[in-house]
Amino acid sequence: MYHVVTGAAGFIGANIVKALNRRGHSNIIAVDNLSRADKFKNLVDCEIADYLDKREFLERVSEGVFHGAVDAVFHEGACSDTMETDGRYMMDNNFRYSVALLNFCQEQEAPFLYASSASVYGAGSTFKESREFEAPLNVYGYSKFLFDQYVRRKWQHKTAQIAGFRYFNVYGPREQHKGRMASVAFHFFNQYTAEGKVRLFEGCDGYGNGEQLRDFVSVEDAVKVNLYFLDHPEHSGIFNLGTGFAQTFNDVAVAAVNACRAANGEESLSLAQLQERGIISYVAFPAALKGKYQSFTQADVGALRAAGYQEPFLNVQDGVGRYVGHLLKQR
Repeated sequence: MYHVVTGAAGFIGANIVKALNRRGHSNIIAVDNLSRADKFKNLVDCEIADYLDKREFLERVSEGVFHGAVDAVFHEGACSDTMETDGRYMMDNNFRYSVALLNFCQEQEAPFLYASSASVYGAGSTFKESREFEAPLNVYGYSKFLFDQYVRRKWQHKTAQIAGFRYFNVYGPREQHKGRMASVAFHFFNQYTAEGKVRLFEGCDGYGNGEQLRDFVSVEDAVKVNLYFLDHPEHSGIFNLGTGFAQTFNDVAVAAVNACRAANGEESLSLAQLQERGIISYVAFPAALKGKYQSFTQADVGALRAAGYQEPFLNVQDGVGRYVGHLLKQR
């Protein structure tokens, strides 16, 4: 029997594969699209049974090759570029692909754990898993929203666990291939180590420079939540996956810079001190993002806690600090 991980060479998918390995599981079908070949590096230290291209995997699913052979599917495969403007591609890759795998899992009575996104909430200020708060701002968010709606229509007749996770701003190891879509923690680390300073967006939507607020969640915690639901197939639903506590982009920058400084034996500095020394500065807010940007996110984790997940989440100071330590070891 196999665990299937789609998007296995990607950020969260690769971390799930590695976590399954730590549990002693290596009978894993890794599914991805390696047209961007550098993602392979995320699987170099992982043990898998087989790798399949997304198209080949879907063909084998339709041919019945995996009937009776799947323990669970972690569906992390998607186009995660919020700036993507090809709606046909986005809907095929994020919506149709997900529908096909959900239906397969329901036929096989296999747990289906999938990646949704906090982008479904758009510019709203209430982040609760309920239809009235959902209004995505771009086609990426819409693709995730539409699949969540499809899932909701399945609740009354589901044959096995269906658990969707609305990821907030996830950061951590194995995201280096994501380019501009990598976390701000990753970008701040690279800016500081290359130039000795970091640049944040100026204020927007009534927020001061670098004071926009997001719910930043470590990939360590994202994986823990996925594995909790794997261990508790009696729990189904759509769940916010964030810390439940918003922090500023300035907080992330300060944490990244001070973690680097600590590694060099230098003292920690406050935000004001970093600004005074020009280590933290601000650039104009991009015109391309106006009207498509979430200046505030904060997960309501009530449903997640009600499903029994009680582990604490890493805050930015601790999580980014650990992440910077990992990045420094990779250099």
